[in-house]
Amino acid sequence: MIQVNNLSLQFGKRVLFEDVNLKFVDGNCYGVIGANGAGKSTFLKVLTGDQDPTRGGVSIEPGKRMAVLKQNHHEFDEFSVLNTVMMGHTELWKIIQEKETLYAKPDFSEEDGMRTAELEAQFAEMDGWNAETDAATLLSNLGIKEEQHYTTMSDLPADLKVRVLLAQALFGNPDILVLDEPTNDLDIKTISWLEEFLLDFKNTVIVVSHDRHFLDMVCTHICDIDYGKINLFTGNYSFWYKSSQLASRQLADKNKKLEDKRKELQEFISRFSANAAKSKQATSRRKLLEKLQLEDIKPSSRKYPGIIFEQERDAGDQILHIEGLSKSLDGEDLFKSLDVNVSRGDKIAFIAKNSLAVTSLFQILNGELEADSGSFHYGTTIKHTYLPNENSDFFSDKLSLIDWLRQYATTEEEQDEVYLRGFLGKMLFSGEEALKTANVLSGGEKVRCMISRMMFGKGNLLILDEPTNHLDLESIQAFNNALINFPGTVLFTSHDHEFVQTVANRIIELGPKGNLDKLMSYDDYLNDEKIQTQVEEIYV
Repeated sequence: MIQVNNLSLQFGKRVLFEDVNLKFVDGNCYGVIGANGAGKSTFLKVLTGDQDPTRGGVSIEPGKRMAVLKQNHHEFDEFSVLNTVMMGHTELWKIIQEKETLYAKPDFSEEDGMRTAELEAQFAEMDGWNAETDAATLLSNLGIKEEQHYTTMSDLPADLKVRVLLAQALFGNPDILVLDEPTNDLDIKTISWLEEFLLDFKNTVIVVSHDRHFLDMVCTHICDIDYGKINLFTGNYSFWYKSSQLASRQLADKNKKLEDKRKELQEFISRFSANAAKSKQATSRRKLLEKLQLEDIKPSSRKYPGIIFEQERDAGDQILHIEGLSKSLDGEDLFKSLDVNVSRGDKIAFIAKNSLAVTSLFQILNGELEADSGSFHYGTTIKHTYLPNENSDFFSDKLSLIDWLRQYATTEEEQDEVYLRGFLGKMLFSGEEALKTANVLSGGEKVRCMISRMMFGKGNLLILDEPTNHLDLESIQAFNNALINFPGTVLFTSHDHEFVQTVANRIIELGPKGNLDKLMSYDDYLNDEKIQTQVEEIYV
């Protein structure tokens, strides 16, 4: 158990949170959420002792071990991959090191013998004889090949280092597991393995993540940093989001009878409880929901950008036809002989083990890259707008956001400063923020600007390359809803499971040996064993 007592943290005059009292107990997974800058990662640092609070403190039950997902990818560069994982269990690693030092002494004494006997007893008690095997199993499950287990960390690419550090945090069955963005750089299969691991984990997990599907799968509670407080809610992210939205609507409707409000919330809780029964944590979640007090549900202070995609005109029957399209890079095929006929209303998720395959396809369709062979043509009624994955070229000028957005205005009304300010305000650039220069924006702000550019384009075909990159949960949710409601056609790729599942009605996977095109949801695609066998064949 880990307990937070009267905790407050402020930097100068800025108060992140104050008077926080929380208890994290075994068997639960706590998802920490909050707007950008609310202090999610900082709160984790306070819990792990890497940041001192202004007031109050954190206490851990005596004898309990905490493991933390490290963020410094170069901290273990001089160590082997396998040793880096075992170093996650600090006490066990100290024993291993001391044993090796003693056994290597040329003048091994009787006193040394007594000490090594003590160490061997402690080593056995910590299941040290299985340490290497357990570490190797974790690495393999996280996609690190066996031949890489003895290489030096400095020789690994950045995406594999992340996986090794995750294995380090999971190693040795810690009593408290603290994870900051654990799904970064993981593919869908590895994320699924991690979800299963955490569902079976019997101890305490505290996690920050922008992956809504991950939060929904593993979390029993949500810690919401809002209004300078940290409030604990029973349920996963979707339950928190929907109940918070419901509470906001009820707050806006002041004439609604209290009893009607209570009834609506109770019905929602019942529906959620029924859905929760499908998960591995069915029994515990139902019990938690039964204890939920309706008065605990409060509207959030979060602001969601106003993303609405409108079409300049409806599309005809001919949208996009791709025939025999192929592309290679440095002599290796990204995709080949791609034949696709896009139908009106299609929302197609393009996926590939090599993300360059989808990016190259979208660049070809946008006229930025030449295909090796094949052709494509759009229907005469089609106006497509494109959101690239790399957008730095759009933000090199020192234009104010008002003038930056004015470049993409197509009507006299849109060029008006009052209109532009109002539009930017809806995209969360209010007041003085609309005067920021384009070259100083954060990654998330740039993506919101690029979405604004697309909205001005009023295309009836949207092409989106990793649209959720750099966005916070609120912007992802708003973007997600906008695409669900968009009446036109969408071609996109994303590593956000929930985004793909809720938007796509068709999945196309690009491989160097062939392509798959299936009219189905993402979850159905992933869970169909026959299809997954076919997937392996297009990569072999």
